[in-house]
Amino acid sequence: MKPLNVLIISLLWAITSVAQNASEVLKKMDDAIYAPKDQSISIKMTVYDKNGKTSVREATTMQKGNNKRIFRFTSPASQAGIGILSLPDDVMYLYMPAYEKERRIASSAKNQGFAGTDFSYDDMESKSYAEKYDAISVKTEGNDYVLELKPKPTHKTDYTKLIITLGKDNYYPKKVQYFDKTNNQIKELNNSKIEKKGNYWVATVFEMKDLRKGTKTVMEFTSVKYDSGLSDDEFTVRKLTQK
Repeated sequence: MKPLNVLIISLLWAITSVAQNASEVLKKMDDAIYAPKDQSISIKMTVYDKNGKTSVREATTMQKGNNKRIFRFTSPASQAGIGILSLPDDVMYLYMPAYEKERRIASSAKNQGFAGTDFSYDDMESKSYAEKYDAISVKTEGNDYVLELKPKPTHKTDYTKLIITLGKDNYYPKKVQYFDKTNNQIKELNNSKIEKKGNYWVATVFEMKDLRKGTKTVMEFTSVKYDSGLSDDEFTVRKLTQK
């Protein structure tokens, strides 16, 4: 075999090996995030504007598996009842009590911000990372893995790359950096408090920063309940619009 062919084969093998290793880390991360059969969570949310002024909200969220989630604000009165429902097959609904009607969120609109927070509908969607992104590379930094992801061709998003830092001990993400088409970082998610609740790891305090606007949204889980046997009936449009 000619030396050039040997070199090409070696490079292809190295690239494939890196991609396979990255995919394995991605799978373990998804497994850690979506380990519970279901979960019910109460949330305190603090939204900071660019001048540091805050507004506080409360919310509840329920999730089943890795593809069903319902999130609803419970206070203050001006926000209470606003909710989103995320279902399999790229189905997502928004409910605004003022209009008394649910609206399906188009895939092209999932990059929009959700209810004045720094989270987009895309960020709030209940879908594993592996469903939306391909693992490109992984490297080791101390006790962490640093994983690079790029969106699948079928996934419509403003993010062209994610860099995720996750612990080697539990495969739970510590930080997610979001990049735009010009390769500039535009957002950053920091999981500042990661705990083991029962059998599962979870970030109980985390913040999303919008680096363009200079704003951030902090979520704190005030209670977490796992594996209570939630029914599929909890994840319906009827439940989303229920007062």
